[in-house]
Amino acid sequence: METAPGPQEKYQLITRNLQEVLGEEKLMAILKERELKIYWGTATTGKPHVAYFVPMSKIADFLKAGCEVTVLFADLHAYLDNMKAPWELLELRTRYYENVIKAMLESIGVPLEKLKFVRGTDYQLSKEYTLDVYRLSSVVTQHDAKKAGAEVVKQVEHPLLSGLLYPGLQALDEEYLKVDAQFGGVDQRKIFTFAEKYLPSLGYAKRVHLMNPMVPGLTGSKMSSSEEDSKIDLLDRKEDVKKKLKKAFCEPGNVENNGVLSFIKHVLFPLKSEFVILREEKWGGNKTYTAYEALEKDFAEQVVHPGDLKNSVEVALNKLLDPIREKFNSPELKKLTNAAYPNPSKAKTAEKGTKNSEPENIVPSRLDIRVGKVVSVEKHPDADSLYVEKIDVGEPEPRTVVSGLVQFVPKEQLQDRLVVLLCNLKPQKMRGVESQGMVLCASSVGEPRQVEPLDPPAECCAGERVYVEGYEDGEPDDELKPKKKVFEKLQADFRISEDCIAQWKERNFLTKLGNISCKSLKGGSIS
Repeated sequence: METAPGPQEKYQLITRNLQEVLGEEKLMAILKERELKIYWGTATTGKPHVAYFVPMSKIADFLKAGCEVTVLFADLHAYLDNMKAPWELLELRTRYYENVIKAMLESIGVPLEKLKFVRGTDYQLSKEYTLDVYRLSSVVTQHDAKKAGAEVVKQVEHPLLSGLLYPGLQALDEEYLKVDAQFGGVDQRKIFTFAEKYLPSLGYAKRVHLMNPMVPGLTGSKMSSSEEDSKIDLLDRKEDVKKKLKKAFCEPGNVENNGVLSFIKHVLFPLKSEFVILREEKWGGNKTYTAYEALEKDFAEQVVHPGDLKNSVEVALNKLLDPIREKFNSPELKKLTNAAYPNPSKAKTAEKGTKNSEPENIVPSRLDIRVGKVVSVEKHPDADSLYVEKIDVGEPEPRTVVSGLVQFVPKEQLQDRLVVLLCNLKPQKMRGVESQGMVLCASSVGEPRQVEPLDPPAECCAGERVYVEGYEDGEPDDELKPKKKVFEKLQADFRISEDCIAQWKERNFLTKLGNISCKSLKGGSIS
């Protein structure tokens, strides 16, 4: 018979793989007296993706440590955050979250009967809670409210008052859910310190705060519901999982910003306490790792190849996703999924009442634009005006790209620089060399013609998704069909602003780290 873990063992389980704990002494003091009461909340906005297995894995740890765990479906927060969930979809999305989160927990073997599930609107519309919101608003400064939500609430040029209320509600949830601790990502830190500062001013206790690191997405940046290429949806087909993992940033020997390794560390290892690299006998055969550090060391020393790492993650991930896919294959949950996340183009067709006459949906999210790093530049052997570049876009091998930049950009200025690459054009031969993408550049309007490659933010990683503001959702086309002229139709509205920012219809081109720009060609075109 297993002995119950003591306070120190519980502390180790609760805090393993966390980036930070605020209130360590208080946490240990509670564990010496009784079981910890903790909650994790999720705003019911975009579709949950595989990164949600990271908090699910920690919830499993909390239960092993004997904690009383509450899962909050923060529906009101979803609406307050710039209406990411429209009011008419709020109930549907909350039901979708309830079903999918429970399916995830069952997939990793967490007994649901040990958890408490609560919706925000179950108590956040009560007289007492509403009065506390007003009490809090009378002591919180606008500066502190804005600062607290900076990492979580969507930042826009003209912020809504609702976004300033968001941190206060999250702080009050700790009191109304009667918990000792709140768990979340390190991006919540400013809200957690806000809660620690202001709850005592209402006469409520300061809580413990437990923070997970932000796990990189498949492109090397944060895994995000709004960045399609960075995430694997929980209902993605096996072939989609394979395709997205194939594109994933996983440079040989590079353990920094490696989303594939991070997923193993934060999800697969805690669940199984081991990970098996699957490979053919001629490459050494299968190898079982019982410590993540040993796997990371072998990858850093290139003993483990990125292809074998991705294939092994694909097998393990599909085992987790299979029961979720099966559950959501029911007619009832298929209907719920389509209602909670309606297809925008289908919705437009329905509105217009057309059958086959609906024009094609030409939106910028159809373009697969990524940050690339130029790893080599050579003159084209048969064309003096063309360069042949090798560009890393976060795939196993760099892409070969032919660019007509010889008379505009010196070779040494291209070498090792970050560029913006359109990746889903149909490959075509240019003077005998197949080009697998297009380097996007700013072009002057007048003569003499000047050309400058577009610049991503300096801290970007190769492979990071570039999108147009307001068009973060949507899967890019696998390949743009030349006859459809999707790129050409969108390109007609590409411009460089007076601030040298790349735009489509006055909406900025962005990465998660900021705007795409050029050095000096304000008012220019983009090609």
